[in-house]
Amino acid sequence: QVQLIESGGESVTPGSSLTLSCTASERTFGVYAVGWFRQAPGKEREFVAAISRYGHSTPFADSVKGRFGISRDYKNTVFLEMHSLKPEDTAVYYCAASPNENGGLYSHDYTSWGQGTQVTVSS
Repeated sequence: QVQLIESGGESVTPGSSLTLSCTASERTFGVYAVGWFRQAPGKEREFVAAISRYGHSTPFADSVKGRFGISRDYKNTVFLEMHSLKPEDTAVYYCAASPNENGGLYSHDYTSWGQGTQVTVSS
């Protein structure tokens, strides 16, 4: 399993932008598809976005489509770019790695997880 570390989470006001980073311990991070999930207090963890091994596929949850972007540098980092943030985006954000070329939309598609980074959107 690959070790993942998320960073970039902070408290922001509605309408702000934020970029989260997911950094891997391996130089072979490029062989994995990577997904971002989030979990709000009292709610189940939900899919946010993913990027396939070669970057050809980038599905997004309907709730973030048009506001969030995902990219990777093919070294060891994947980025989640978040714009027009809303209070309902408040959650702990997790990145995860999958050996499947396209990753997937479900938690069970991923084999390695980070510890999470807190994003709070509040006025």
